[in-house]
Amino acid sequence: MLLATGDLRTDYEVLGLVHGSSMRAVNLGKDFMAFLRKLVGGNVKEYAALLEDARREALERMVQRAEDLGANAVIYVRFSSSTITTGAAEIIAYGTAVKI
Repeated sequence: MLLATGDLRTDYEVLGLVHGSSMRAVNLGKDFMAFLRKLVGGNVKEYAALLEDARREALERMVQRAEDLGANAVIYVRFSSSTITTGAAEIIAYGTAVKI
């Protein structure tokens, strides 16, 4: 599956908008460790891992939806995020499914 953040310099058939989302939360122990790291500053690896896992899962879900439509590429791929509560985040991956 080809993923691109812009247009392709080739002919393609637009199949439609596709998206995938992932809602992730850290457990209480990791949330407490993240709180301590925030006090002293620096990389909060507990939240960084949370967001990386959520991005990967959202992208995988978007690709699956594109494949279900018969697409072999997704163009104009974007990510959006929102915080639901402390220690929990939603990541949405979206783009236009196309067949080259």
